Amino acid sequence: MTPVDVLGALGAILIVGAYLLLQLERLQATQLRYSLMNAVGALLILVSLTVDFNLSACLVEAFWLAVSVIGIVKGLRARRASSRAE
Repeated sequence: MTPVDVLGALGAILIVGAYLLLQLERLQATQLRYSLMNAVGALLILVSLTVDFNLSACLVEAFWLAVSVIGIVKGLRARRASSRAE
């Protein structure tokens, strides 16, 4: 296993781990941590795809990253709004 393969595997573990924690109700989809785990996981998989490219996997991970970034932005905005309300 190359270092890039390890990064891709870690990315997959992060994404599946986030989903598992969601299903076990240890995380909520609206939590910043959930979106961060998904974004970092997708990014790591994209890095691994630079060595062994696969178009369909690249598209899925690019969209996964984009959706996760939307969740991160929404989470940060919600945090700012709640801190201002206090």
